[in-house]
Amino acid sequence: MTEAEELARRCAAAMYERDQASRHLGIEISDVAPGRARARMRVTSSMVNGHDLAHGGYVFLLADDAFAFACNTYDQVTVAASAEVVFVAPARLGDELVAEAVERTRYGRSGIYDVTVRRSGDDAVIAEFRGHSRGRAESLLDPPPEKDG
Repeated sequence: MTEAEELARRCAAAMYERDQASRHLGIEISDVAPGRARARMRVTSSMVNGHDLAHGGYVFLLADDAFAFACNTYDQVTVAASAEVVFVAPARLGDELVAEAVERTRYGRSGIYDVTVRRSGDDAVIAEFRGHSRGRAESLLDPPPEKDG
């Protein structure tokens, strides 16, 4: 494993430890590498909308999660500046969804990432997501500052 791959894994582990939303929804992060991440989630009954389909917000959230983990692989706190999604096909109760994020480019403190969400099993594309990131002047691996209280 290269130094860059090890750094990416350490960053993902640190983020996941602090990420209560992902853990609460059962999202798993895997295959992290510099500028890349894969996230998976099973559609549960609480994620289904009035049309008996996975609510688009949960599909977006899964894609956004993969995006977040991909753009935070360099030990620089990085946040979303903007994102958009195109819903291609519906997902349903019980479907396992896999979001794969890939860095397209980084320039200065900014980056562009594409995420494809697929249904596990038949590999059907559920959504395509594009996120724009912005890095902050903070290390992800340094402990967060103490809050005055």
